[in-house]
Amino acid sequence: MRFDLEDLRAFVAVAELASFRAAAEAIHLSQPALSRRIDKLERSLGSRLLDRTTRHVALTPVGRQFEGVARRLLEDLQTAVLGLTEAGNVAVADVRIACVRSAIRRYLAAGLAICRERFPRVRIQVADAGANEVLLAVQQGEADFGLSFSGRQTPDIDFRRLFNDPYVAACRSDHPLARRTRVRWADLLACDYLTLTRENSNRLVQDLALVGIGLRSKPILEVRHVSTLLSLVEAGLGVAAVPRIAMPPKHGSRLRSIELVDPPVTREFGIVRRRAVSLSPAPQRIYDFFASWSPDADAAPR
Repeated sequence: MRFDLEDLRAFVAVAELASFRAAAEAIHLSQPALSRRIDKLERSLGSRLLDRTTRHVALTPVGRQFEGVARRLLEDLQTAVLGLTEAGNVAVADVRIACVRSAIRRYLAAGLAICRERFPRVRIQVADAGANEVLLAVQQGEADFGLSFSGRQTPDIDFRRLFNDPYVAACRSDHPLARRTRVRWADLLACDYLTLTRENSNRLVQDLALVGIGLRSKPILEVRHVSTLLSLVEAGLGVAAVPRIAMPPKHGSRLRSIELVDPPVTREFGIVRRRAVSLSPAPQRIYDFFASWSPDADAAPR
């Protein structure tokens, strides 16, 4: 393909500003020179990227798709150059992490606090999402790596187990179940049971486990996110089954976490990245940290 980085910068500038004049001023080119760069890029790709008139500039469908590719190429180059100029040290660079929402409070936050001390020149962007969204962000290169419960069976993803995270019964401290040290699934389901909608991967894991013992949940209420579920439990609306890592710290909480048995249900929590894709220096340092670190045993048992 016969185009260069300056052609990509020209295209991204026009796409962002929706104006040839404004883009030319932003990257210090004349408008004719900018137009020549866009024409060169379109000829090389064999597709029109911009629909333009004297008053209007808009991305074509191909242009919208290519914009994300162009931005990632420019960002990856910038990160690589920063790493080289620092002779192997972590430079001022961005690291993009995708993490399941249920692990933000008790796992990711603690790890990021240490990272800020060890790597103060690294800017970290966190995308909190569901397990499927985390996996997709890593596959599409929108995140350098992810922290999630899924990815082991995905061919282009490397899944590295960090620890097993069991599901626990969550109830309010004044609920009758709160006096127990263990709760059977059958007893939990006999209460006012709250759960997640089927679009949440936690629901699928639980439903499969219940089918195996001949039980079926009949929730009185369903929500999309674990954090919302715990808020409703804390408000006294019922009980729920959640990953233990999602439970808030005991201090200052009205929630009680109880071992859930018959059967115990556990998920693998791990770190995911694209296979055969090398990380630049800053993301690699942060990846290596999370790949070898765990918080205290109560927060995340190995």
